[in-house]
Amino acid sequence: MKVRGAWVAAASVGLALFVEVPVQAETIGVFTKSAGNPVARSVRAGAEAVAKANGFTVFHYIPTSPDNVSQQTFLVDEALSAKRDAIVFTPVDVKAMVPAVQKINAANIPLVNVGDRLAGASAVAFIGSDDYSIALDTARTLLKAMGGNGNVVVLEGPDTIPTAAGRLRGFKDALKEFPDVKVVLSKNAMYARPAAADLFKAMLKLKPPPQVDGVLAANDAMALGTLEAFKEAKVKPPLIVGINASKEVVELIKSGEVLASGDYNGLIEGCLGTEIAIRTLRKQPVPKEVMAKTAVVDKSNYQAYEIPAERRPCPTLESLAAK
Repeated sequence: MKVRGAWVAAASVGLALFVEVPVQAETIGVFTKSAGNPVARSVRAGAEAVAKANGFTVFHYIPTSPDNVSQQTFLVDEALSAKRDAIVFTPVDVKAMVPAVQKINAANIPLVNVGDRLAGASAVAFIGSDDYSIALDTARTLLKAMGGNGNVVVLEGPDTIPTAAGRLRGFKDALKEFPDVKVVLSKNAMYARPAAADLFKAMLKLKPPPQVDGVLAANDAMALGTLEAFKEAKVKPPLIVGINASKEVVELIKSGEVLASGDYNGLIEGCLGTEIAIRTLRKQPVPKEVMAKTAVVDKSNYQAYEIPAERRPCPTLESLAAK
Protein backbone atom coordinates (compact mmCIF):
# COMPACT_ATOMS: atom_id res chain seq x y z
CA MET A 1 0.00 0.00 0.00
CA LYS A 2 1.24 3.48 -0.83
CA VAL A 3 1.86 5.92 1.97
CA ARG A 4 -0.46 8.89 1.82
CA GLY A 5 2.31 11.43 1.46
CA ALA A 6 5.75 11.24 -0.09
CA TRP A 7 8.85 13.40 0.08
CA VAL A 8 10.32 14.01 -3.38
CA ALA A 9 13.24 16.06 -4.62
CA ALA A 10 11.74 18.01 -7.48
CA ALA A 11 13.60 20.80 -9.22
CA SER A 12 16.30 21.06 -6.62
CA VAL A 13 18.61 18.72 -4.82
CA GLY A 14 18.17 19.41 -1.16
CA LEU A 15 14.74 21.01 -1.71
CA ALA A 16 12.01 18.59 -0.69
CA LEU A 17 8.35 19.04 -1.49
CA PHE A 18 5.64 17.26 0.48
CA VAL A 19 3.07 16.07 -2.02
CA GLU A 20 -0.18 14.39 -1.07
CA VAL A 21 -0.64 11.21 -3.10
CA PRO A 22 -3.93 9.33 -2.85
CA VAL A 23 -3.77 5.91 -1.24
CA GLN A 24 -3.15 3.24 -3.93
CA ALA A 25 -2.19 5.87 -6.53
CA GLU A 26 0.40 4.57 -8.96
CA THR A 27 3.38 6.82 -9.51
CA ILE A 28 5.93 7.41 -12.24
CA GLY A 29 9.27 9.12 -11.71
CA VAL A 30 10.37 11.15 -14.74
CA PHE A 31 14.06 12.05 -14.97
CA THR A 32 15.16 14.81 -17.33
CA LYS A 33 18.50 16.55 -17.77
CA SER A 34 17.64 20.12 -16.81
CA ALA A 35 14.82 22.53 -16.08
CA GLY A 36 15.29 24.90 -19.01
CA ASN A 37 16.13 22.61 -21.92
CA PRO A 38 13.21 22.74 -24.41
CA VAL A 39 13.45 19.03 -25.19
CA ALA A 40 13.34 18.18 -21.47
CA ARG A 41 10.29 20.42 -21.03
CA SER A 42 8.55 18.59 -23.87
CA VAL A 43 9.40 15.20 -22.34
CA ARG A 44 7.83 16.31 -19.06
CA ALA A 45 4.73 17.65 -20.85
CA GLY A 46 4.22 14.35 -22.67
CA ALA A 47 4.69 12.34 -19.49
CA GLU A 48 2.18 14.49 -17.61
CA ALA A 49 -0.45 14.16 -20.34
CA VAL A 50 -0.28 10.36 -20.60
CA ALA A 51 -0.04 9.82 -16.85
CA LYS A 52 -3.06 12.04 -16.16
CA ALA A 53 -5.12 10.25 -18.80
CA ASN A 54 -4.35 6.92 -17.11
CA GLY A 55 -4.81 7.96 -13.48
CA PHE A 56 -1.11 8.00 -12.61
CA THR A 57 0.77 10.64 -10.61
CA VAL A 58 4.05 11.95 -12.04
CA PHE A 59 7.02 13.09 -9.98
CA HIS A 60 9.72 15.02 -11.81
CA TYR A 61 13.38 14.63 -10.89
CA ILE A 62 15.39 17.50 -12.35
CA PRO A 63 18.99 18.46 -11.52
CA THR A 64 19.45 22.14 -10.73
CA SER A 65 22.73 22.08 -12.68
CA PRO A 66 22.28 20.75 -16.22
CA ASP A 67 23.88 17.36 -16.89
CA ASN A 68 25.00 16.98 -13.27
CA VAL A 69 25.81 13.33 -12.57
CA SER A 70 26.02 13.61 -8.78
CA GLN A 71 22.65 15.38 -8.59
CA GLN A 72 20.90 12.88 -10.83
CA THR A 73 22.42 10.03 -8.83
CA PHE A 74 21.05 11.62 -5.64
CA LEU A 75 17.63 11.93 -7.29
CA VAL A 76 17.67 8.25 -8.23
CA ASP A 77 18.15 7.44 -4.55
CA GLU A 78 15.20 9.72 -3.73
CA ALA A 79 12.97 7.93 -6.23
CA LEU A 80 14.01 4.54 -4.88
CA SER A 81 13.27 5.66 -1.33
CA ALA A 82 9.83 6.85 -2.44
CA LYS A 83 9.19 3.50 -4.18
CA ARG A 84 8.04 4.86 -7.52
CA ASP A 85 6.18 2.23 -9.52
CA ALA A 86 7.99 2.96 -12.80
CA ILE A 87 10.69 5.28 -14.11
CA VAL A 88 11.02 7.23 -17.37
CA PHE A 89 14.70 8.11 -17.58
CA THR A 90 16.91 10.43 -19.61
CA PRO A 91 20.49 10.03 -18.33
CA VAL A 92 22.63 13.13 -17.90
CA ASP A 93 25.57 10.90 -18.86
CA VAL A 94 25.03 7.58 -20.62
CA LYS A 95 28.01 5.90 -18.94
CA ALA A 96 28.26 7.59 -15.54
CA MET A 97 24.58 6.96 -14.72
CA VAL A 98 24.74 3.18 -15.32
CA PRO A 99 25.48 2.31 -11.65
CA ALA A 100 22.46 4.37 -10.51
CA VAL A 101 20.22 2.68 -13.07
CA GLN A 102 21.47 -0.70 -11.92
CA LYS A 103 20.06 0.18 -8.48
CA ILE A 104 16.67 0.72 -10.13
CA ASN A 105 17.02 -2.63 -11.90
CA ALA A 106 17.88 -4.32 -8.61
CA ALA A 107 14.71 -2.88 -7.07
CA ASN A 108 12.68 -4.45 -9.94
CA ILE A 109 11.24 -1.09 -10.94
CA PRO A 110 10.47 -0.91 -14.69
CA LEU A 111 12.61 1.73 -16.39
CA VAL A 112 12.04 3.18 -19.86
CA ASN A 113 15.13 4.89 -21.30
CA VAL A 114 14.32 7.98 -23.40
CA GLY A 115 16.51 10.44 -25.28
CA ASP A 116 20.10 9.26 -24.87
CA ARG A 117 20.66 5.51 -24.87
CA LEU A 118 22.26 4.15 -21.68
CA ALA A 119 25.61 2.43 -22.17
CA GLY A 120 24.68 -0.37 -19.77
CA ALA A 121 22.09 -1.61 -17.24
CA SER A 122 18.60 -2.74 -18.31
CA ALA A 123 15.62 -0.89 -19.72
CA VAL A 124 12.17 -2.11 -20.67
CA ALA A 125 12.46 -0.09 -23.88
CA PHE A 126 14.34 2.74 -25.54
CA ILE A 127 12.52 5.71 -27.07
CA GLY A 128 14.66 8.08 -29.10
CA SER A 129 15.03 10.21 -32.19
CA ASP A 130 17.39 9.61 -35.10
CA ASP A 131 19.91 12.43 -34.71
CA TYR A 132 21.70 11.48 -37.92
CA SER A 133 18.54 11.73 -40.04
CA ILE A 134 17.44 14.95 -38.37
CA ALA A 135 20.81 16.57 -39.07
CA LEU A 136 21.04 15.20 -42.62
CA ASP A 137 17.62 16.60 -43.59
CA THR A 138 18.19 19.90 -41.81
CA ALA A 139 21.58 20.40 -43.47
CA ARG A 140 20.12 19.61 -46.90
CA THR A 141 17.51 22.33 -46.30
CA LEU A 142 20.26 24.89 -45.70
CA LEU A 143 22.55 23.77 -48.52
CA LYS A 144 19.71 23.79 -51.06
CA ALA A 145 18.69 27.28 -49.90
CA MET A 146 22.31 28.37 -50.51
CA GLY A 147 22.03 27.11 -54.08
CA GLY A 148 24.73 24.54 -53.43
CA ASN A 149 27.43 27.22 -53.25
CA GLY A 150 29.17 29.33 -50.62
CA ASN A 151 30.84 29.09 -47.22
CA VAL A 152 29.40 27.45 -44.13
CA VAL A 153 30.31 27.27 -40.46
CA VAL A 154 29.44 24.08 -38.58
CA LEU A 155 28.69 24.46 -34.87
CA GLU A 156 29.13 21.07 -33.22
CA GLY A 157 27.91 19.79 -29.86
CA PRO A 158 30.20 18.27 -27.21
CA ASP A 159 31.57 14.89 -28.25
CA THR A 160 30.67 13.55 -24.78
CA ILE A 161 26.95 13.88 -25.59
CA PRO A 162 25.57 11.09 -27.82
CA THR A 163 23.31 13.34 -29.90
CA ALA A 164 26.28 15.44 -31.04
CA ALA A 165 28.06 12.61 -32.86
CA GLY A 166 25.00 11.62 -34.89
CA ARG A 167 24.24 15.20 -35.81
CA LEU A 168 27.81 15.95 -36.91
CA ARG A 169 27.81 12.80 -39.06
CA GLY A 170 24.54 13.91 -40.66
CA PHE A 171 25.96 17.36 -41.40
CA LYS A 172 29.10 15.87 -42.96
CA ASP A 173 27.18 13.47 -45.17
CA ALA A 174 24.89 16.25 -46.40
CA LEU A 175 27.95 18.39 -47.21
CA LYS A 176 29.35 15.56 -49.36
CA GLU A 177 26.32 16.01 -51.62
CA PHE A 178 27.23 19.66 -52.23
CA PRO A 179 30.89 19.75 -53.30
CA ASP A 180 30.83 23.47 -54.11
CA VAL A 181 30.06 24.37 -50.51
CA LYS A 182 33.16 25.08 -48.43
CA VAL A 183 33.36 24.56 -44.65
CA VAL A 184 35.37 27.51 -43.32
CA LEU A 185 35.12 26.36 -39.69
CA SER A 186 33.75 23.36 -37.78
CA LYS A 187 33.94 23.83 -34.03
CA ASN A 188 32.39 22.57 -30.81
CA ALA A 189 30.31 25.41 -29.36
CA MET A 190 29.15 23.28 -26.42
CA TYR A 191 25.46 23.26 -27.41
CA ALA A 192 25.49 26.70 -25.73
CA ARG A 193 24.17 30.06 -26.89
CA PRO A 194 26.98 32.11 -25.26
CA ALA A 195 29.73 29.95 -26.79
CA ALA A 196 28.26 30.29 -30.28
CA ALA A 197 27.76 34.03 -29.85
CA ASP A 198 31.33 34.53 -28.63
CA LEU A 199 32.72 32.52 -31.54
CA PHE A 200 30.98 34.66 -34.14
CA LYS A 201 31.67 37.91 -32.32
CA ALA A 202 35.37 37.07 -32.53
CA MET A 203 35.08 36.12 -36.21
CA LEU A 204 33.26 39.34 -37.07
CA LYS A 205 36.08 41.40 -35.54
CA LEU A 206 38.64 39.92 -37.93
CA LYS A 207 39.93 42.24 -40.67
CA PRO A 208 38.38 41.33 -43.00
CA PRO A 209 35.83 38.96 -41.45
CA PRO A 210 35.43 35.64 -43.32
CA GLN A 211 32.54 35.34 -45.73
CA VAL A 212 29.87 33.12 -44.12
CA ASP A 213 26.83 32.25 -46.19
CA GLY A 214 25.31 29.58 -43.97
CA VAL A 215 25.51 28.15 -40.44
CA LEU A 216 24.79 24.55 -39.52
CA ALA A 217 24.11 24.66 -35.78
CA ALA A 218 23.64 21.29 -34.08
CA ASN A 219 21.04 22.75 -31.71
CA ASP A 220 18.81 25.79 -31.46
CA ALA A 221 20.77 27.40 -28.64
CA MET A 222 23.81 27.74 -30.91
CA ALA A 223 21.62 29.02 -33.75
CA LEU A 224 20.31 31.73 -31.40
CA GLY A 225 23.85 32.64 -30.34
CA THR A 226 24.84 32.99 -33.99
CA LEU A 227 21.97 35.34 -34.73
CA GLU A 228 22.73 37.36 -31.60
CA ALA A 229 26.35 37.95 -32.69
CA PHE A 230 25.41 39.19 -36.16
CA LYS A 231 22.69 41.45 -34.79
CA GLU A 232 25.09 42.95 -32.24
CA ALA A 233 27.64 43.62 -34.99
CA LYS A 234 24.89 45.10 -37.19
CA VAL A 235 25.86 42.72 -39.97
CA LYS A 236 23.31 40.89 -42.11
CA PRO A 237 23.21 37.31 -40.75
CA PRO A 238 23.80 34.28 -42.98
CA LEU A 239 21.21 31.57 -43.50
CA ILE A 240 20.98 29.71 -40.18
CA VAL A 241 19.55 26.33 -39.24
CA GLY A 242 19.36 24.67 -35.83
CA ILE A 243 17.91 21.51 -34.29
CA ASN A 244 15.15 21.19 -31.65
CA ALA A 245 12.36 23.32 -33.16
CA SER A 246 12.17 25.28 -29.91
CA LYS A 247 9.46 27.91 -29.53
CA GLU A 248 11.94 30.80 -29.73
CA VAL A 249 13.44 29.54 -32.97
CA VAL A 250 10.02 28.77 -34.47
CA GLU A 251 9.15 32.46 -33.96
CA LEU A 252 12.36 33.40 -35.80
CA ILE A 253 11.52 31.00 -38.63
CA LYS A 254 8.16 32.75 -38.87
CA SER A 255 9.86 36.17 -39.08
CA GLY A 256 12.47 34.93 -41.57
CA GLU A 257 15.49 35.43 -39.30
CA VAL A 258 16.23 31.68 -39.07
CA LEU A 259 15.82 29.41 -42.07
CA ALA A 260 14.83 26.13 -40.40
CA SER A 261 15.21 23.79 -37.43
CA GLY A 262 15.14 20.01 -37.22
CA ASP A 263 12.39 18.79 -34.92
CA TYR A 264 13.97 16.68 -32.19
CA ASN A 265 10.67 15.62 -30.66
CA GLY A 266 10.87 15.40 -26.88
CA LEU A 267 7.07 15.26 -26.66
CA ILE A 268 7.02 11.89 -28.44
CA GLU A 269 9.66 10.57 -26.06
CA GLY A 270 7.70 11.67 -23.00
CA CYS A 271 4.37 10.41 -24.31
CA LEU A 272 5.54 7.02 -25.53
CA GLY A 273 7.99 6.49 -22.67
CA THR A 274 5.19 6.96 -20.17
CA GLU A 275 2.74 4.86 -22.16
CA ILE A 276 5.25 2.00 -22.25
CA ALA A 277 5.92 2.35 -18.51
CA ILE A 278 2.18 2.09 -17.80
CA ARG A 279 1.68 -0.82 -20.20
CA THR A 280 4.57 -2.64 -18.52
CA LEU A 281 2.97 -2.21 -15.10
CA ARG A 282 -0.27 -3.57 -16.56
CA LYS A 283 1.55 -6.61 -18.01
CA GLN A 284 0.75 -5.55 -21.57
CA PRO A 285 3.12 -6.09 -24.51
CA VAL A 286 5.52 -3.27 -25.41
CA PRO A 287 8.13 -2.73 -28.14
CA LYS A 288 11.80 -2.83 -27.19
CA GLU A 289 12.58 0.28 -29.23
CA VAL A 290 10.80 3.18 -30.89
CA MET A 291 12.63 5.74 -33.01
CA ALA A 292 10.51 8.85 -33.46
CA LYS A 293 9.96 10.20 -36.94
CA THR A 294 10.87 13.86 -37.23
CA ALA A 295 10.55 16.76 -39.64
CA VAL A 296 12.39 19.90 -40.64
CA VAL A 297 10.47 22.98 -39.53
CA ASP A 298 10.59 25.89 -41.96
CA LYS A 299 8.33 28.59 -43.44
CA SER A 300 6.11 25.93 -45.01
CA ASN A 301 5.04 24.14 -41.83
CA TYR A 302 5.97 26.19 -38.76
CA GLN A 303 2.33 26.86 -37.80
CA ALA A 304 1.90 23.46 -36.13
CA TYR A 305 4.97 24.13 -33.99
CA GLU A 306 3.67 27.44 -32.66
CA ILE A 307 1.45 25.41 -30.34
CA PRO A 308 3.28 24.83 -27.03
CA ALA A 309 4.22 21.23 -26.32
CA GLU A 310 1.87 21.23 -23.32
CA ARG A 311 -1.11 21.73 -25.68
CA ARG A 312 -0.14 19.34 -28.46
CA PRO A 313 -1.84 15.93 -28.66
CA CYS A 314 0.23 12.97 -27.51
CA PRO A 315 0.98 10.30 -30.10
CA THR A 316 0.34 6.71 -29.00
CA LEU A 317 1.95 3.41 -29.91
CA GLU A 318 -1.25 2.52 -31.72
CA SER A 319 -1.25 5.74 -33.79
CA LEU A 320 2.39 5.27 -34.82
CA ALA A 321 1.77 1.66 -35.80
CA ALA A 322 -1.09 2.78 -38.05
CA LYS A 323 1.17 5.07 -40.10
